Amino acid sequence: MIYLSGGEFLMGTDDGEGFPADGEGPVRSVTLKPFYIDPCTVTNEEFSRFVEATGYVTEAETFGWSFVFHLFVSPETAEKVRGSVQQTPWWLGVDGAYWKCPEGPDSNIDDRMDHPVIHISFNDAMAYCKWSGKRLPTEAEWEFAARGGLVQRRYPWGDELKPNGEHYCNIWQGKFPEKNNASDGYAGTAPVRSFYPNGYGLYNVSGNVWEWCSDWFSPTYHIQATRENPVGPPKGENRVLRGGSYLCHKSYCNRYRVAARSKNTPDSSTGNIGFRCAADA
Repeated sequence: MIYLSGGEFLMGTDDGEGFPADGEGPVRSVTLKPFYIDPCTVTNEEFSRFVEATGYVTEAETFGWSFVFHLFVSPETAEKVRGSVQQTPWWLGVDGAYWKCPEGPDSNIDDRMDHPVIHISFNDAMAYCKWSGKRLPTEAEWEFAARGGLVQRRYPWGDELKPNGEHYCNIWQGKFPEKNNASDGYAGTAPVRSFYPNGYGLYNVSGNVWEWCSDWFSPTYHIQATRENPVGPPKGENRVLRGGSYLCHKSYCNRYRVAARSKNTPDSSTGNIGFRCAADA
C-alpha cells in the first residue's frame, strides 16, 4: 500500500463543468491524518483468493442477477435479460451475471485476472476489507489520494483531458451509448495498472471502474460538517462512489473529474463498480 502523510488540501470544486447538485462544491480546506491506500483497485485475482479462502457469496450471486451494459450482452445471454431501468436503458438486468461471469453465464474472467473485480456491492467490498485487514477510504481520503498532490486540477494529471492527444484514462470514446470506438484501448475494463499513475502512485482513479467510499452520500452535509478527517453523515440511503468508469462520457456523465461524486445503494452491483482499499497509518 502507499503511505500518505495527510495534511491540508483543497477538496471539492466550483468548476463550471461540475454538477453543483451533486455537492461537488464549495471548495473547502480539509485536513487529514496519515493513512495508507492501495495503488490499484482490487483485481479479479485478489478477489478470487478472498472467495477461495472464505466461501463468500456476493450479493449479485444471492440475488441471481446484476446489471450488464447492453453492448456486452451476447445473443445467447439476451434470453436471460430480465429488463432494464427506464432512466438508463443501457443497463440490462442479466440473470447469472456476477463478478466471475461479468457479462452473464457465457462469459468468464480467465483473461482478465489483472482487471478490476466488478459487480461488487458496497457490502461485498466491506466483506473483502474485513478479511484483508483493511477498510474502504473515506471520500476525503479518496480525493486527497486521487489528486496526487496537485491543487484544484480537474484530473489527476492536470486540467487537460488528453495532453498532447494522449489518453490518460479509460472512459467512453464515441457516441454514448451506441458506439464506443475504444480509442483509449478499451471498450470495457482495463488492467488495473493501465495508463500513468498519478503523483502519489495511484492508477486509474479517473475512469475504468467506480470506486466505493465508506461515507454515506449527501449533497449538503459537508457544507457544515467538520473539516478535520470528515467521514460523511451518520446515516443515509446511498454510499458514495468516486472516479467514474469506462462508460463515462462528457455528454452525460462527466464524472471522471477528480472532484466528481456519485452514489448508489449499498446492495447495488453493476458491471462498472469496483473498489480499492485503505488502512489506518
